[in-house]
Amino acid sequence: MATFTYNYKMFKCFKRKYAITEQAPPSDVKQVFSEFSDGGSFISAKQLQRFFLEHQGETDCTEDDSKKIVENALQSRKGNQDSGGGGDGVSGTGEGLTVEEFFQFLSFDEFNGPLKSQVHHDMNAPLSHYFIYTGHNSYLTGNQLSSDCSDVPIIKALQLGVRVIELDIWPNSTKDDIDVVHGRTLTTPVSLLQCLKSIKEYAFVKSRYPIIITLEDHLTPDLQAKVAEMTTQTFGDMLYFPQTEPMTEFPSPESLKDRILISTKPPKEYLDTRQFKDTSDSEKEFSEEGSVSPALSAEADDKFNGSDVDDECFNPRDRKPDQQSAPEYKRLITIHAGKPKGQIRDHLIVAGNVKRLSLSEQELEKASVSYGADIVRFTQKNIIRVYPKGTRVTSSNYRPHIGWMYGAQMVALNMQGHGKSLWYMQGMFSANGGCGYVKKPEFLLAKVPRNECFDPKRTLPAKKTLKVKVYLGHGWSTDFSKTHFDTFSPPDFYTKICIVGVPADKIHKKTKIIHDDWFPVWDEEFDFPLSVPELALLSIEVREYDKHEKDDFGGQICLPIPELKSGFRAVPLYDQKGEKLKSVKLLMRFQFT
Repeated sequence: MATFTYNYKMFKCFKRKYAITEQAPPSDVKQVFSEFSDGGSFISAKQLQRFFLEHQGETDCTEDDSKKIVENALQSRKGNQDSGGGGDGVSGTGEGLTVEEFFQFLSFDEFNGPLKSQVHHDMNAPLSHYFIYTGHNSYLTGNQLSSDCSDVPIIKALQLGVRVIELDIWPNSTKDDIDVVHGRTLTTPVSLLQCLKSIKEYAFVKSRYPIIITLEDHLTPDLQAKVAEMTTQTFGDMLYFPQTEPMTEFPSPESLKDRILISTKPPKEYLDTRQFKDTSDSEKEFSEEGSVSPALSAEADDKFNGSDVDDECFNPRDRKPDQQSAPEYKRLITIHAGKPKGQIRDHLIVAGNVKRLSLSEQELEKASVSYGADIVRFTQKNIIRVYPKGTRVTSSNYRPHIGWMYGAQMVALNMQGHGKSLWYMQGMFSANGGCGYVKKPEFLLAKVPRNECFDPKRTLPAKKTLKVKVYLGHGWSTDFSKTHFDTFSPPDFYTKICIVGVPADKIHKKTKIIHDDWFPVWDEEFDFPLSVPELALLSIEVREYDKHEKDDFGGQICLPIPELKSGFRAVPLYDQKGEKLKSVKLLMRFQFT
C-alpha cells in the first residue's frame, strides 16, 4: 500500500519564495480551512490530518506526517520574522498553519500532486494483462527516411519509463556484423552492440519492471548466431528466456523484475519458401513494421533500387529450405512474434502457445469493425503490438486509444514525434507509479461469451461523473520571458479540458479568457459524465489567446482518470515535448460523484 510520507528535502518548501504570493486563497480553500480549523485562525496538526483523510482521501496520512508539515511551517515563519522579512503574507505565532500557509502547501505538487507516486496495481498477473509503454523504431532521432540512427533516443525512452524497445537489425556493409537501421531508407546506421550496451545501462533507471526488446530481423543464420552471442554476453543474468517449451502463459511483471526479454519471429518461419511465393509477399514480410518505400524521396528510391542496397540487405527468399537456423538465437526468444497473412480473424484464435501479433494502425482499425470481440478475447492471453502506418514518414503518431480500447498491450509510438498522441501515451503511463506497466481493466480480461465482450463503440450509461474545478495558475512569469506571449501586454490565458477515451466519453470544455494577467484566476467548474472511466484520460492544456494568430501554447498535462486523487491538487504542466515546466502549475479540485 502507498505510504503518505514526505522526505526531508520536501519540508523546505515553505522557505522558498513562490509566485502564489501574488494570489489570494480561493474562496473554496478558505471555506475548507474554516471547516477543518473549526472556525479558528490556525489549523493544527490533528486538524490537518483530518483534512487529509476526509477531504483529500489520503488514507495513509498519520498525525506524525501532519506534525512535520506544521513544524516546518512554524520554523519557516520564525526564520522570516527573525530576519525582518514580512513572512510573505504569513503572520502570527499560533501552533498551526495560517490560511496563507495552508494555501501555499496545497500549491506544491511535490506534496499535493494529482496522482499516486507508487506502484499499486497487482503485478503478479501474466504480461498479457497489462498495457505496456512501447516505442516504435526506438533508434531513430527524427524522421523515418533520413534521420540518424543512434542509441541516444533509446536512452531517452528508457529514462522516461518506456519498457518495449524496437530494433531493426541488418547485416552491415561487410556482412560480418550487425547494424541497427531503418532498412531501405537513407537513415544512417548504429551498431547493435552499442544499442545493447546502452539498454543494459539504462534499462532500470526509471523502473525495475522488465524490458522487452522487439527485433525486426533481416539477418542470415550466421549473423543470428552472432546476435545470440552478443546478447548473452552483454546482458548476462539480466537476460530472461524460457527454460522449457512450449509457453502456454506469459510470466508476470513481478517475476521478471530487472530482466530483459527478446521478442521476434522465430527463425523457423523463414525456412518455408512457400511464404515467399511472389515479390509482394516477400516485400510485405520485409516491411513488417510499416516500411516507407511508397513515400521515399527520389534520392531514396535510387538507393533503394541500387546494387549497393541489394548487396547490403538480406532477402529472406535467399534462405534455402535446408539451411539451418541458429538454434542459440531461437532459444533466446521469449515472446514469439508474427504478422498475419490472409484473414486476420484466423490469427485471433485463442489456442496453444502464447504469442505476439503485429498489426498496423490501419489493420487494427479495419479488423475492429468486424472482429472487435475476437481482438479483446485474443489479448486476454496473447499480445498485440500496434505500429504506425508506413506513410508516417515524419514520425507522426496515431491516437493510442485505438489499441487500448481492444486490449492491445503494445501500442507503439514514435517517441521523437511530439504531439497530442504522445501526450496521451505519457498520461496513460504516468499511472501505477510510472513503472511502464498498467493493469488492464477487468472488463477487458473477463472470460465471457463473444457477444458479451466489451465493445468500446457501444454507448453505455454514465458510470460516474468527474467534477473538475480550475481555480488558478501561476509560474509563467518565472518560466517564460515577459514578451514570450504578447510583446506589449501580459498574456491572456484560458484552460482547455478534454476527456480522451472511448468515443462516447469524448468531450471538450474550456474556461473563460483572463486578459492581461500572468496570474490568472478562473474559478470555474465542469462536469464530465463517464461511461468507461477505466480507459479515460483527462487532457489539460493552457493556451494564450491571440486574436489574429494561432493561440500560443502555455503548458499541458494528461492524467489517467482512474488514478486521480480527489480534493485540492497542484497540477504541474509540461511543455510540448513532454518535459516538466519548472514553475507552471494549476490549482484544481477533482471530485467523483
